[in-house]
Amino acid sequence: MDMSRISTCTYPLREREIADALRVCAEAGFVKADVWGRSPHFSEDQFQCDWPAMKATAEELGIRVANLGSYPGRFFAAESEHQRHAEMGKMIAAIEGAAYVGARSIRIMPGIGEEAAVIDIIAPYFVEAAKYASERGIYMGMENHKGSIAGDPELAVRLCESVNSPYFGVLYEPCNLMHGGVDYKEALDVLGDWIVHVHIKDGRHENGEFHRTHLGEGDVDFEWVINTLEAAGYRGDYALEYELADIEPCETGMRKWYVTFVERMG
Repeated sequence: MDMSRISTCTYPLREREIADALRVCAEAGFVKADVWGRSPHFSEDQFQCDWPAMKATAEELGIRVANLGSYPGRFFAAESEHQRHAEMGKMIAAIEGAAYVGARSIRIMPGIGEEAAVIDIIAPYFVEAAKYASERGIYMGMENHKGSIAGDPELAVRLCESVNSPYFGVLYEPCNLMHGGVDYKEALDVLGDWIVHVHIKDGRHENGEFHRTHLGEGDVDFEWVINTLEAAGYRGDYALEYELADIEPCETGMRKWYVTFVERMG
């Protein structure tokens, strides 16, 4: 497959400045990065994050921003109308930031909690946001995290159908789903064409506990995931989400994941 569609997340490097984080990603072999959506990597507030500097640094390193791992959308379910309008401002800013740095997509949060009733509350705001995103050519994906609408594939699809935009969908994360007790293979079938971005990591359940592992050493069949998505026509990016910095430094661990992926999928 086209290795230019592979990126890596800067999240494990979140305590470093964005220039240093992007350098580590580039030296590991990646030509794209999935940038964490909080300072010092990115912020919707340009007083906290220098968008031009980040863009210039990425260009100097020969690395593109594939996705912004941002967080707007959580307070679309707030009781305060002021909070909901402020959240829309953050959403628009995240979309603008993605367009500015050349990203394909942003991560969004589907309100708060996992109750189905929240869908009717937040959907109208995402309809408005999706119209703006479509004009800028930016996809919005809610990540499969337990404790949110996105953690339940059926509810995630209900929200997607309510918004009804090709620019709104799911950031498919098989390891998160498995960790939450959801069959990630069945979930992929349910989520179908609503998948707009993908994160890949690995892990396994042992003695009633979940443990993250190096890529290819756990129970996530990432080759099946990618082959299935490719066969279904998915043409977005895949971000390798290295979250083992406490076990192996990012400088060597991220390179190890890149090599594993290329050997398996290249």
